[in-house]
Amino acid sequence: MGTRARRTKSPTHNGTSPGSSKEAGTTNGHANGNSIGRAKGKGTVRRMNSNIELSRRNISHDSSEAVTANLMSRESFSLDNDPDFKTAGSTKGNSNNVASNGFFDMPEQDQKNFGLLVLLYFLQGIPLGLATGSVPFLLKQHMSYGEIGIFSLASYPYSLKLLWSPIVDAVWSPKVGRRKSWILPIQLLSGIGMLWLGSHVEGMMAATGKTGGPTIWNFTGWWFFLVLMCATQDIAVDGWALTLLSPGNISYASTAQTVGLTAGQFLSYTVFLAFHSKDFANRWFRATPLDHGLMSLGGYLTFWGWAYIAVTIGLGLIKREERTRNEDGIWDVYKIMWGVLKLRNIQTIIIVHLIAKIGFQANDGVTNLKLLDKGFGTENMALTVLIDFPFEIALGYYAGKWSQEFTPMRLWCWGFMGRLVAAVLAQLTVAIFPAEGVTSWYLLVVIGEHIFSTFTNTVMFVAVSAFHAKIADPVIGGTYMTLLATVCNLGGTFPRFFVLRLVDAFTTATCTPPPLSKEAPYSCALQPDKDACLAAGGACTVQRDGYYSVNVICVALGVATFVLFIRPKVLRLQALPMRAWRLSGDASSSPKY
Repeated sequence: MGTRARRTKSPTHNGTSPGSSKEAGTTNGHANGNSIGRAKGKGTVRRMNSNIELSRRNISHDSSEAVTANLMSRESFSLDNDPDFKTAGSTKGNSNNVASNGFFDMPEQDQKNFGLLVLLYFLQGIPLGLATGSVPFLLKQHMSYGEIGIFSLASYPYSLKLLWSPIVDAVWSPKVGRRKSWILPIQLLSGIGMLWLGSHVEGMMAATGKTGGPTIWNFTGWWFFLVLMCATQDIAVDGWALTLLSPGNISYASTAQTVGLTAGQFLSYTVFLAFHSKDFANRWFRATPLDHGLMSLGGYLTFWGWAYIAVTIGLGLIKREERTRNEDGIWDVYKIMWGVLKLRNIQTIIIVHLIAKIGFQANDGVTNLKLLDKGFGTENMALTVLIDFPFEIALGYYAGKWSQEFTPMRLWCWGFMGRLVAAVLAQLTVAIFPAEGVTSWYLLVVIGEHIFSTFTNTVMFVAVSAFHAKIADPVIGGTYMTLLATVCNLGGTFPRFFVLRLVDAFTTATCTPPPLSKEAPYSCALQPDKDACLAAGGACTVQRDGYYSVNVICVALGVATFVLFIRPKVLRLQALPMRAWRLSGDASSSPKY
């Protein structure tokens, strides 16, 4: 009791004044220790499926005030004794205590907690990899591009979690724990949802959109629910990472997130697609061919549903959460967000983010589906992504180095132009699909095009993350960075729905019934009509493929917006002084655009 009374009168351990303790918390990437921040720094890895981009929190860039705020939020903190930074695994002589010698130099408790974080992030990656990667590929067998566009709405919660993250930070039960109050029920609901979906998903996919079957909106709703649970769990886990690890080892939180999410999505996207493919199984694992893969979507969901529930029970019974104090209220954080949104330069960069990815949407959202439509095969697609994965990691490293050598937004502009070129190359790759099917040379062409597209995407993502880290006000760094990352992600998700719908709208195809049929020719542009045509013995002839038209429109819009608006704006924004990005700055000092 005496400690709290003295805390308001005493300086912090690193010399920070009492009045700056609040600011220290926000610098830590969380509004006063809250998980709203998760400062999105340069430690980034682009998601392999490009449907959703998840930025990584690089806590090693935080200041000493961040570590101080982290210490003060702990149940064990007291001004009666100096904090033992040696147990934090910090580097000798490093007064900031924000760097560790290495993973194996950390205390045993930190190593265990690191493993727990990897596990929790890994569980998030399981449904995310399915919703944003595997399921759209599987749906192409049953649904049109427009219907897959509706399904793409399921990924929106991960791009909008900023809207409810203050609630996750402020509402919790002291008996259960600040983070476990959300993680336990969310994982339990996720597990139950996956169990239910696992027993119904195969039938739903086959019947969705058919007469008497569920609508695509009903099917999308279940996946929207799972992604919403993952996004909310991510908010809580990111906040818990700040107290699970010692102050000197907080930087390993971003490593845990990178390892866990990447592994989960890799398993649910690349590995699952390969083992779900009957061609892959018959080619590599069976002497006698069968008409199904080694793994079904329903069985995969059921297994991980039970795994979710088991981990949740174990977490609730075994792991104790250290008590922390609630600091800012919900409305305090929303007010900070609103203040940032009113900055003129922030409004400009938001517009840039919302329109910047239009030029690549047809390539990102349709090219792989079009390859499958032409007969590329899920096993070849899984192999392509599998080979692309190590290149993605290695090229991301070099992109990070270049972001240090060149100004971030100039590098971003180079990536932008490269990504437009990648969209054109992707269209040419689809256009030259061999009439005899996939050959070795064509598989190499697809892999090369995929690697180039991934590389340009990674360059843009790393560069813009570096720019965000540069301009963010450290006093409100968490809110600032999360807001920018949310808008950046939204710019890549909201156009996809419209692009996929336009592919169907621009496609012209006619079904010619079999010779003995009295039925007149009809349109088979949509997948259900095409399936019905082929099932009746007819031939579906495509007069105009909407993919080519939409991709040309997207690239043309990308070139026009880049030359006329985006490039001049971002280079001018990059040249602004830091005061132009601060809430306390003089508004008149910012250029008027």
